[in-house]
Amino acid sequence: MAAMKEKATESERLHKQEIHAWTMYDWANSSFATTMMAAVFPIYFATLGAAGETGAIMTSRWGFTTAFAALLAAVISPLLGAMADFRGSKKKFLTVFMLLGVIATALLFFPNQPGSWLIAAILFIFANIGFAGSLVYYDALLPHVARADEIDQVSSRGYMMGYFGGGILLAVNLVMIMVLPEVFPQLGKGLMTRLSFVTVALWWFGFTLPLLFKVKEPLRRIEEGEEDLHPIRASLIRLKKTFLDLKKYRDLSLGLLAFWIYANGIGTIITMATIYGKELNFSDTTLIGTLLMVQILAAPFAMLFGWLAKKIGTKKAIYLSLVIYSLIAVAGYFLYHEWQFWVLGAAVATVQGGSQALSRSMIGKMMPKSKSAEFYGFFSVFEKFASILGPFIFGVVSHLMNESRLSIASLILFFGLGLFVLTKVNLERGVKVASDEEAKLITVE
Repeated sequence: MAAMKEKATESERLHKQEIHAWTMYDWANSSFATTMMAAVFPIYFATLGAAGETGAIMTSRWGFTTAFAALLAAVISPLLGAMADFRGSKKKFLTVFMLLGVIATALLFFPNQPGSWLIAAILFIFANIGFAGSLVYYDALLPHVARADEIDQVSSRGYMMGYFGGGILLAVNLVMIMVLPEVFPQLGKGLMTRLSFVTVALWWFGFTLPLLFKVKEPLRRIEEGEEDLHPIRASLIRLKKTFLDLKKYRDLSLGLLAFWIYANGIGTIITMATIYGKELNFSDTTLIGTLLMVQILAAPFAMLFGWLAKKIGTKKAIYLSLVIYSLIAVAGYFLYHEWQFWVLGAAVATVQGGSQALSRSMIGKMMPKSKSAEFYGFFSVFEKFASILGPFIFGVVSHLMNESRLSIASLILFFGLGLFVLTKVNLERGVKVASDEEAKLITVE
């Protein structure tokens, strides 16, 4: 009896270690999301325009760059996800994409001349593909790492770790960019900005190691008849079958559609907020400081939404976040003063992590976990196409109107329609379908 108890205790200890190691990848990759996507690099990118180019032009170029990067990531995600499931190699695929992102991010140190925005844009596209691709396989590990009754809380914990990790490095980058040049003028603000990109690469790589060492590769489970198929052929067959079986996954499909719609609004706020503030001539201190504040405040709120999902249900918790986002979009139209930017940043912090964490876990509940990379590949498609449409529309409207207020206000349409579609999702039915499909798979070596 004592031996059985000791074995159970050891198993639980290893389970907790695996969860912690998994969440550390949120800590690792969020440095890219904060410094490169949201705070420092968009501002730096705006300085790489040629002489005479307006802020609105650089804003539109940033919108087009992020949209194109998301498109490329979306195109390859489902096929590679299906291949990772078939080969039982989710961690290997994560490693490859992580290294692509890390190397491209480090190389962003080099573009530093006026007019060099194109080479910077190309490198950012490769870095973003690495970032987005790695997240497919990271998310795919969630249903394997977390038990069914803790998936909301583990996903939320991951986002909390991400906000802390991204926030800490952003604070370091702020000191590098704003303080060190004042103390050591020979360093220069531009040099320290570019060195901050290198710190992101090192941070991202270093804190990925716990996941690589501690998280187990899930058992390889395939459908009957797939044993002798070539991985590419098997992956294509799986994708075709999934498309043909969409009616079977009705609630999962509706959940993905709802997510795609409201994620357009969330993603646009994340990627365009800083450069929008730059267009309004807000100081770099306000822009980056607000992002740092969001990182600090969002962490506890991400965990709060995990607790809230347990109390009122996952869907209702997401409803609440979308209502708050709608109010933020309306307020963004009337943004004129820097103090308002700080207030809106605080409002975003209350819902940003929770809405994304619960969306991730909600979708994870409705997919067969042995096909999680394939389905999270589709999740990535919806997420990335959200990153395409939102910033693209933002960029087009900004370019045509020569300012971006109407672009911000229009985001309320994404939140309202997404909420409506989400009401049509029967989560319990979706979970049962996923369980039934998982039971049909066979385990192979």
